Amino acid sequence: MLSEWIEKAYAGEAVWMSDLRAAFAGDPEAVRLPVRLHLIGGGLLDYLCFLPRWHTPEERRFVEEYFFAFVYNLLSVFSGQSLIFFADPDNSQTAELLAAFHQIFEISAETRQRRGYGKVINIAERLCDAEGLSPFSVTIVPLDCYIPVESPAQNSSADLAERLRRCCRSVEGKVLCGVDIGGTDIKLALSVNGQLICLGEYDWNPAVCTSADAILEPIFEQIDLLRHSAEKLCCPGEPLYFDAIGISFPDIVIKNRIMGGEPPKTDGMRRAFGPDYDREFAKIGYLSKLLDPLCRPGADILILNDGSMAAFTSAMELAAWDDSLSFRHGLIAHSLGTDLGTGWLLPDGSVPPLPLEFYDIILDLGSRPSMAFPPEDLRAVRNQNSGLPGTRRYLGQAAAFRLAQALDPDMLTGFVSEQNGCLSVRTEPEDLRKPCLEHLMQLAERGKPEACEIFRRIGFHLGILSRELSFLLDPGTGDRYLYGRFIKSGTCFRLLCKGCSEAFPNLKLTARRTKALPEAR
Repeated sequence: MLSEWIEKAYAGEAVWMSDLRAAFAGDPEAVRLPVRLHLIGGGLLDYLCFLPRWHTPEERRFVEEYFFAFVYNLLSVFSGQSLIFFADPDNSQTAELLAAFHQIFEISAETRQRRGYGKVINIAERLCDAEGLSPFSVTIVPLDCYIPVESPAQNSSADLAERLRRCCRSVEGKVLCGVDIGGTDIKLALSVNGQLICLGEYDWNPAVCTSADAILEPIFEQIDLLRHSAEKLCCPGEPLYFDAIGISFPDIVIKNRIMGGEPPKTDGMRRAFGPDYDREFAKIGYLSKLLDPLCRPGADILILNDGSMAAFTSAMELAAWDDSLSFRHGLIAHSLGTDLGTGWLLPDGSVPPLPLEFYDIILDLGSRPSMAFPPEDLRAVRNQNSGLPGTRRYLGQAAAFRLAQALDPDMLTGFVSEQNGCLSVRTEPEDLRKPCLEHLMQLAERGKPEACEIFRRIGFHLGILSRELSFLLDPGTGDRYLYGRFIKSGTCFRLLCKGCSEAFPNLKLTARRTKALPEAR
């Protein structure tokens, strides 16, 4: 069985984690390895990892990669205080894997400059620090000591939608600002008395910023600019201050503090500060305090991960427009643009304090020719922040560029440059990432087969991601709400739906679009 999967991988075919998981679980000779995760906020989660027996060094490497990806995905979604492996002490193959695990994940490293698989350990240790916990740890326990823990029950709340409706009605007399901080632009919206007054958009490339101030200052300036624009429209000559600001930020955000530190958006700062990166990154965690001068005393400043904000926004809009909704099973939303954001709103209306880094998890152990390219190359299936074959190269604009190059390179003519054999969409002297994606979407709208195939495949990848989401979270809902640049086009959205249904037939996708208003000047 293993040789067949390996052959597919080297032939350039995708080998999906969900397919491997099902095949290995059905293998009567596979080794059963329970994995227990102790969450940062308390609570335990158990997962069963089935590992087939290998007979050659190449098969060993493949099983090892599967095991590493299995655990890496758990930690990308949940993080945690510790891992416990319940292993058969007489099984030499399991012992080899666990010995390699400690080395590959750099468990004992006294630094947060880990790359590759160790990236999730960097995050776990930052989150443990913030909670005053001991550093992340790994323990191996004999298999006969394993007693499964019960899965936590999800509470339902029949009045959640009504609570959201009351929130909508409470905006009278309030000045509110919403900010979406993306990888290619910052989008802003301002409302007064529940009426949308003006929008703003600012193109940027945070990955080239070499300090926290270089990232924070444009955010502050754009919010302040929008405030002054609203002053001219609503109350000329009088100061206007916010009653609340909501910010979606593309990183792990827990308890209103930006805490992850591993997204591609901070690559420039990471290179500039090296070992001092954590100290510099910590400044970004206090973005909310920077915005106090723009607000009235007692104002609310809420920062959420962009995916979590998309989930909350979806629920709020749907509750306001449809009196029949109750959200008994919660809601999941994806923002699909520069990257993929994932948000999960629980049935009680809360956002779970979890990383939910689905953009970074490993979906594919195949596609080996594409893994040979450096992560900076648009042909690679490896994420730039980890060097591993992550989801952002299968969903989001990086996936669109990669697929365009594979299907018809002429679609990228005028947008791509090559330096030292590395292909990339140009960002200097002008950032062409957004125009390039718009160009590909227009080609799909005109019916160009290769362009249509780009968006169908991305939809298929979204279905594959949903298999992982269902395995890891078991969210209890088959509905997904999509935001972002990818769903602006009805043609592209229909192609996404078509591809998604091929991989996950029972999934229902809904596009969430906002009517455009003139931008603030």
